[in-house]
Amino acid sequence: MMALSTAFTRMFGIEHPIAMGGMQWVGRAPLVAAVANAGALGFLTALTQPSPEELVREIGRVRDRTDKPFGVNLTILPTMRPPPYAEYRRAIIESGVTIVETAGHRPQEHVKDFKRAGVRVIHKCTAVRHALAAERMGVDVISIDGFECAGHPGEDDVPGLILIPAAVDRLKIPIIASGGFADGRGLVAALALGAEGINMGTRFLATRECTIHDNVKQKILASDERDTNLIFRNLRNTARVGKNVVSDTVAEILSRPEARFEDVAHLVAGQKGKAVMEGGDLSAGLYWAGQAQGLIHDIPAVGDLVSRIVREAQDILRGRLDRLFADARGGAA
Repeated sequence: MMALSTAFTRMFGIEHPIAMGGMQWVGRAPLVAAVANAGALGFLTALTQPSPEELVREIGRVRDRTDKPFGVNLTILPTMRPPPYAEYRRAIIESGVTIVETAGHRPQEHVKDFKRAGVRVIHKCTAVRHALAAERMGVDVISIDGFECAGHPGEDDVPGLILIPAAVDRLKIPIIASGGFADGRGLVAALALGAEGINMGTRFLATRECTIHDNVKQKILASDERDTNLIFRNLRNTARVGKNVVSDTVAEILSRPEARFEDVAHLVAGQKGKAVMEGGDLSAGLYWAGQAQGLIHDIPAVGDLVSRIVREAQDILRGRLDRLFADARGGAA
């Protein structure tokens, strides 16, 4: 199997144009190292660790498992109890990490500090205007999130088929495409739209090395593309989560005209989501999942998954597309 070389793979010294972005309660050493060893780019999730000191130790655990490139995600989002972002940032830099994925609100301070330390920054955003602002900040790559994604898809509701080429048309730096990607077909589509690779989250949840509870993996397999809920829409902080009794309840409460965040705070606390992911109680809280659930039908090893995606992409590029040209030439004759 030959590698697909793009600006993204060359910039970060990886074999395949595939990334696993940061995911709360998911981006831990066993999974990140498996992604790296498969030739893709995985990200530890800084805030999954309870302290900057624990993050340093988790970075060491990845290095114990791989000598290939990996990164750390630092996401800045509204929370009930804001973490010490500057301390996490310093831990990342002092650990010698050279690749960071940022996301969320007003990342300027973090980007500036990372760039000063020689760290390459991939910034995740959901709108072209935000991508342009990040480019002006000096980030190296944009991960553009279509409306299909898990997590926070923004407030514009633009799917990847439009958002990806719209970003490519306006940006000078490389982009990778995120939201709705799970197989080789998606990789080829992203490359055709001008992206330099794909960033997957939900697909990596359903892998053997992912440390979340098997109940969550089985829930993803049993779900289709319709089995998500959009919550916090009235609060202008839209989130796409997996459909369960908790997200159904949150969506119903927030659909009321007078609803406030305080009405659902007890249901959406981050520790409740941790109980789902680690304990497997699907009624305990929210869990993140995107519409790519509809494309996930197995729980492979990460290495097998990455190899399969690249092989599928190559088969399409060398097989189906070549046949289309051959058929056209035959018709012309």
